[in-house]
Amino acid sequence: MEYTGSQYIGEYVDGRMEGKAEYILPTKTKYVGEMKDGMFHGQGTLYFPSGSRHDAIWEKGLVVKGTYTFSDGLQYNAQHWHYCDSCDRRFYTEICHGLKPAGISQLTNMDPPRKIPQGCYDCGDGFYNPATRIVKDYRNCFLRNADDDEHEWIIRTCRKGWDEIVGHRPKLGCWIPQPLPPPPPMLCSWFTKSCQEKAGL
Repeated sequence: MEYTGSQYIGEYVDGRMEGKAEYILPTKTKYVGEMKDGMFHGQGTLYFPSGSRHDAIWEKGLVVKGTYTFSDGLQYNAQHWHYCDSCDRRFYTEICHGLKPAGISQLTNMDPPRKIPQGCYDCGDGFYNPATRIVKDYRNCFLRNADDDEHEWIIRTCRKGWDEIVGHRPKLGCWIPQPLPPPPPMLCSWFTKSCQEKAGL
C-alpha cells in the first residue's frame, strides 16, 4: 500500500486481501465490499469524490453487472440512455425542477456552472487539459490520464473553457418529419372532381 498511495482496511487470508474490505485509492475513490485474492470480487460499491457511485457485482476485478448513480441521483442506463442527447437537451435538474424562463438558459446540470480554466474542458468529474491529457478534480487534485478514446470523447462532447463559433449542426439521432410527396395526378383529378360535385358545380 505504501508504494501505491492506497489504503486497505479489511480482512486477509494467507497474506492476501480477502473478505469484507474498504480500499481507498490515492484519488480518494473508495471501494467498499468483498475482495478475493487481492481483487474486487463479489458485491461492492465504488464511491467517487464527486459524490457519484457504482454499485456492482465484481468478478476478479471486473464489473459483471452494476448500476452507476450520479451525485444528483440520476442513474445511468446503458440500454435506454436518453439523458441530455440531441433529442432532449434538458439536464437532470431541469427534468426534476422544470425549465427556466425563456432567455435564461442552463449550461450544465449544476447552476450556475463551474468556471472552466482557459484551454480546458469540463468532463463531469473534473477539468481536462488536452495539452497534458490529465483530468484533475474540481479541487485541482489528479484523477487520471485520459486514453485516446476518452480524449476524443471529451474534445467532441464536453463544455470548453472558451467561446467558439461552431456553425449549424444538424440534429443527430432524431427522426425529423419530411414533407409528404405530392399525390399522383389521377388522385388529384378525382379529388377535385369529387369536391366540385359536392359543391354542386
